[in-house]
Amino acid sequence: MTNALSKLLETRDWLLTDGATGTNLFNMGLTSGDAPEIWNDEKPENIKKLYRLAVDAGSDIFLTNSFGGNASRLKLHDSAHRVRELNRKAAEIGREVADSAGRPVIVAGSVGPTGDIMEPVGELTHANAVEMFHEQAEGLKEGGADILWVETISAPEEFKAAAEAFALADMPWCGTMSFDTAGRTMMGVTSTDLVNLVEGLPNAPVAFGANCGTGSPDMLRTVLGFTAQGSERPVIAKGNAGIPRYSDGEIIYDGTPELMARYAEMALDAGARIIGGCCGTMPEHLTAMRNALENYEKSTRPTLEQIVDKIGPFSSESDGTEQKSCCAEGTCGSSDGGGRRSSRRRRRA
Repeated sequence: MTNALSKLLETRDWLLTDGATGTNLFNMGLTSGDAPEIWNDEKPENIKKLYRLAVDAGSDIFLTNSFGGNASRLKLHDSAHRVRELNRKAAEIGREVADSAGRPVIVAGSVGPTGDIMEPVGELTHANAVEMFHEQAEGLKEGGADILWVETISAPEEFKAAAEAFALADMPWCGTMSFDTAGRTMMGVTSTDLVNLVEGLPNAPVAFGANCGTGSPDMLRTVLGFTAQGSERPVIAKGNAGIPRYSDGEIIYDGTPELMARYAEMALDAGARIIGGCCGTMPEHLTAMRNALENYEKSTRPTLEQIVDKIGPFSSESDGTEQKSCCAEGTCGSSDGGGRRSSRRRRRA
C-alpha cells in the first residue's frame, strides 16, 4: 500500500470526498447538453473554482472534471480526438489546487461509463472498452492524478474492463457503482455481487462502493450490504443530496446540509471510510458533513429502522438481495432485516 490514498487512509479513520460536479458547473453557466470536459481547456478558471470549492469545504479527495472524458462520450461533441488532452488538463488543474491546499488532498481522476452497452447485450466489445478506459487513464496519469476513480457503473463487464485498463496504465484506482433500481444497478448487480466482483479481480481497487442512486437512505442500506460481506477493503459512500424535483425550470435537490450531516455520521457507523456526496451536493453540504464527522464518535452499526427514522424512507422495499426493509410509503419494514414488521408511521427527512 504505497499510493497516496492508501497512505492517507492509514492515518485517518475516515476521509471526506467531494460533492456534485454537474450541479456546481451549471451554477457557473454550463448549459445542458454541453460537454463539461471542454471547459478544462476553454474555462480552466471555472474548473479550478470547482475543485477549490470542495477543498475549502473540507474535502480530502476531489474528483476531476473528466467523468465523460472517454472517446465514446466525447465523440458526441466532435472531440473524440481530444481524450488524452482534456483528461490531462483536468488532472493538471486538480494537481495545482491540491498542491496549494496546505494539507494532503487526493486528486482522483474521474472515469465515467462509456455510454455504450457491452456485449453480449450490446455491441461494445471488452477490448474496445479497455482501450477507451486506458486512453483516458493515461491522460489523467500524465496530468498528475493520484488515483483513478471509475464511477456510476452499472455493468460488471464495464467494471472489469476499467480494472484491466487501469492495470495497463499502472495506476491505483477506486470504483463505485450506482444502485438505483430497487437496490440493484441498472444491469442487476447487488451490493453482494459487487463485493464478490471486487474481491475476484486480478487488479482490485484500493476502495469500492456506491455513488449517486436514489437518495441517502438507499445509499446507507447499500453500504450495510457491502460491509455485511466482511471485506476489509475501504468502502465508499457518495450519495445524492436528497431527491431531485423540478422547480422553476431547474432541478433542485431537497437534501439539506443538516440531512447530509446525519447521513455522513450514519455512513461512518455503517462501515464506510470514504464519505461524500453526489448529485446536488454543494459546498455547504460538504462543510456540514466535515463538521459532523470531526465531532462525531463512531457508534454501532445502524439498523434499517434507525436509517428511516433519522434520514427518511427507502425508495423500495427490497435492497436487491433477500433482505426486506421499509417501503417507499414508510409504513412497512423491519429493524434488522430479519422480517420483523413495524406499523409505526415514518417521517420524511
